[in-house]
Amino acid sequence: MSIHIGAKLGEIAELVLMPGDPYRAKWAAETFLDKPKCINEVRGMLGYTGSYKGMPVTIHGSGMGMPSLSIYVNELIRDYGAKRIIRIGSCGGMAEQVKLNDIVIAMTSSVASSKNKMIFGEIEYAPCADWRLLRKAVEAAEAGGITPHVGGIISQDTFYTHPEYPLDTLISHGVLAVEMETAALYTLAARLGARALTVLTVSDHLKTGEEMPSEQRERGFSHMVELTLEAALADAS
Repeated sequence: MSIHIGAKLGEIAELVLMPGDPYRAKWAAETFLDKPKCINEVRGMLGYTGSYKGMPVTIHGSGMGMPSLSIYVNELIRDYGAKRIIRIGSCGGMAEQVKLNDIVIAMTSSVASSKNKMIFGEIEYAPCADWRLLRKAVEAAEAGGITPHVGGIISQDTFYTHPEYPLDTLISHGVLAVEMETAALYTLAARLGARALTVLTVSDHLKTGEEMPSEQRERGFSHMVELTLEAALADAS
């Protein structure tokens, strides 16, 4: 048991999938895992462990934003021995070619936060995904008839952007999408010796103002979880 996770030692798998919403963790575990068991309810942050085609899997919420995710990732790796952590979540599309319900696989994540400056000072650290996990995710997506967008995203501390937000500048530099957690995940994985990846479903678009209806979000999230589990299974073989 750690400060924020009530699981006993041995109840968390080496592979952890992390949606932001704890209720999405519950839904994903009950939908995709065999014999899911709730292993954490501390502060309402739900975590479940079960198996997928014989592979032990934990699905655990991260909360919203880099500070919240950082708490759980630190404890999952340091206290419970997690080796592979894959964020599964939603994002806002930015680039023109990124459409609603598309899959984005984050190769790198820029960061709009003071968090990295506290660690690296004036160095612009560039956190990136684990290459093997990324490759397996692309292969799993393509095997399922999905062509994912692979490239850089941006993680930021704010959900609602300021009118002067440099959207066009980010797009012109190849940024595909925006969310709030990946830069912290990739940085912590590098520091703590784990492997990490982020797979996202585009739920809205900053440039066009489009938003995905709630029922469509659930279908898109289902495809994302399934391809992520298949990628993790292939990575483990």
